[in-house]
Amino acid sequence: MSQRKGWQLRLFLLLEWLKGFRYIKFGLVGASGTVVNMVVLYLSQEYLFAAIAAPRIRLYASLALAITVATVNNFTWNRLWTWADRLHNAALNSRPGQAHQTGISAFLGQFGRYAFASWFGIALQYGLTLWLSHTLHYLLANVIAIVIASVSNFLFNDHWTFRHRRAK
Repeated sequence: MSQRKGWQLRLFLLLEWLKGFRYIKFGLVGASGTVVNMVVLYLSQEYLFAAIAAPRIRLYASLALAITVATVNNFTWNRLWTWADRLHNAALNSRPGQAHQTGISAFLGQFGRYAFASWFGIALQYGLTLWLSHTLHYLLANVIAIVIASVSNFLFNDHWTFRHRRAK
């Protein structure tokens, strides 16, 4: 095996190993959510809500829309990838005699828990972005706020929304 192929194989194995860590998956999903958030924030602030004359007032609406779209993005990817094993286990470990939620009601219930668990991070991101945007560009202020809020989002969602349900 050539030295180059050896390094490629090691790098591939390292990446596969890292994918097993839930927080890294959460971080990758969060990174995609940050891109979604920033694109929606920019497009909303500069174009969609351009009719709102005062940039500060426009930022309130733009930020609310960006956070909403990014939250739906993050929930979807966290559900499908970060905590996919827990969804499978929850279906297998439902108690006898207890109706297991399926379909849209399970999805909506979990999304409600996700949004509720994320409310602190959402409020923190919203408030910090508005506060920091007094002295920084609104996009930079938003990235800083997202990084700070992400830790609380992981902890709440890991321990509540997608909690591990043990078999009885």
